[in-house]
Amino acid sequence: MIEINLLPGKRKKSGGGGGGGGRGLKLPDFKALLAQVKDPWLAAAVGVSALLIAFVVFTLAVMATRVAALDSRYEEVLVEKRRFDVVIARKRQAERIRDSLANEINIIRGIDADRYTWPHILDQITKALPPYTWLTSVMSPSASTTPGAGAAPPPGTPALPDSGAPPAGIAISIDGRTVDIQAYTTFLRQLANSPWFTDVQPQKSTTVVETDRPVTAFNVTLRYRVADSVYLRTVPLNQSVR
Repeated sequence: MIEINLLPGKRKKSGGGGGGGGRGLKLPDFKALLAQVKDPWLAAAVGVSALLIAFVVFTLAVMATRVAALDSRYEEVLVEKRRFDVVIARKRQAERIRDSLANEINIIRGIDADRYTWPHILDQITKALPPYTWLTSVMSPSASTTPGAGAAPPPGTPALPDSGAPPAGIAISIDGRTVDIQAYTTFLRQLANSPWFTDVQPQKSTTVVETDRPVTAFNVTLRYRVADSVYLRTVPLNQSVR
């Protein structure tokens, strides 16, 4: 039997191998599709649009992933922030308490700054006093005038009240007597070695008669200063209560 194909472009498909009646997967004919496209600019626009759509879809997927990661990180940071807010609040409260205590301590130090000035002066003079030597007066030249006292202190030296504590750096005038001139030089040397005194200067020394015997009368000026902390020693105050 003879068959004549009257439709051009169509041919009878041959059967698949193996005697089976199944059909194989057939890919579209891209050449035929490209041949049907008459405008190259339209094809380019379609291709660019496809690439742009693919890029936008990819970008959206990446951004969605990043947003999810950032949301998770934000929750973690929020938990840490709440914890650190509590720590910061406690720290600020501790700083306020510290500042309040520091102010109170400064007030107490300001009140006690000059309380023991004269005890320090008299204690150091007593320690420096050698045997066979005694004092007739210890005072500030700016507070009162002493017979035989030395020159007036430099301008700006504060005056000392009779019962008040003198400020640091005041001028002191010492009048005394001694039966041994070497004891006088020893007294000057020990005053100069004291960490509480500076500018120790002998003013004058004369021989006077006291109780029918000659003695050396002297006058010494010096300035009081607060000693370095290495020379300060504190002891507990014990007081018995009955």
